[in-house]
Order: sequence, then C-alpha cells, then structure tokens
Amino acid sequence: MYAVIGDLVGSRQAGDRAAIHRALVAALAATNRLVPAEQELEPTVGDEFQGAYARLVDAAHAALLVRLHLLPQVDARAGIGQGDARTLDAARTPRIQDGPAWWAAREALVHLGRPRHSALRTWYAGEGADAENAYLTCRDGLVERLNERSHRMLALALAGRTQREVAEAEGVSASAVSQAFARGIGAVRDAERLRRG
Repeated sequence: MYAVIGDLVGSRQAGDRAAIHRALVAALAATNRLVPAEQELEPTVGDEFQGAYARLVDAAHAALLVRLHLLPQVDARAGIGQGDARTLDAARTPRIQDGPAWWAAREALVHLGRPRHSALRTWYAGEGADAENAYLTCRDGLVERLNERSHRMLALALAGRTQREVAEAEGVSASAVSQAFARGIGAVRDAERLRRG
C-alpha cells in the first residue's frame, strides 16, 4: 500500500481559513473522482489530509491533482510512504491507522519541510525511492514554473480534456493553448499518462 499524508503550505498565514478548508475539501473530492484509491483522500487535523493507494503512480498523481486544484489560493505538499498498514478504529473519521506505510509517509512529509527542500512538493519513502524522487523533483519543478492559467490548463488536461476543450474552458485561442502545452503542460501530461499506463 502507498499512504499519502499531505498538508497545505503557509496556510496558517492565510486570511480566511474557512475558505481554504472549503477549497481543500473541493480539491480532495475532485481528486477522488479521478484517481482510484484504497482509501479516498480526506481532511484530517488542521491543514492536513490523507489517503491510500494500491499503486505508487496513483498516489503521486493524486498529490499533483490536489496541488493543481488548490493553486493559486494555497499550495500543497504530500509525503508518500510504502508498506503495510492496519486500521485501529474504522468507525472514526478519519480512520485511526498505524503501520509502516503511514510512518514512511510522515517521514517523507517531514523531509519536505526541511529548509533546503522548501521548493519540493512531493516526496516518496519506499522501494525505488531514488528513481521516483528524481521524477517527482523534475515534475514538481515544471509545475512550479507554470502560471495560474497554465495550472488550470494542466488540471484539465490531466482530467482527459483535449487541447480544444481546454481552449474553450479558458476562453483562449487554440494557438495560445498549444504554446502553453509546449512550455511544459504537455510534458507533464504525457509523463503522467505514460507512468499510469
């Protein structure tokens, strides 16, 4: 299993915490509709959220979608951990869980909070971590360079919308969308598609 623990970057300094919580709930719901989960993403305590996936590629994809749905209002980061997990109290929401997957996800999230890693948004602790984190570093670096409109375009592309549909949704020309896709949106979309099969 691949556990995901995420949090919102700088949310404590945000003015309207209730609005940010509503945005988080909406982002998690949108992501849950698009990515199959063992345990759907849900808010936990404060500005954190969690979920679990059968595949690493789905966990990493979900982390990206949550981030895109929240930007520019607030940014999100996510730690992903591999391992076993057990539910201690399934009746409670969020569930009380324990095990190596959750410990590893917390370790990955703590790694993201270190000063020299302040630009990173997704990190993985588990088997094959070096290769996965190399991909995540490049992916998140590309996303960081995109502007607000490009973030929306990428979210639409990852939801399966064509460039023509993206242009209609954004009210811009097909040429403008094509140029935006050439500056990084297309690369991220294609990489995510290849990884997820």
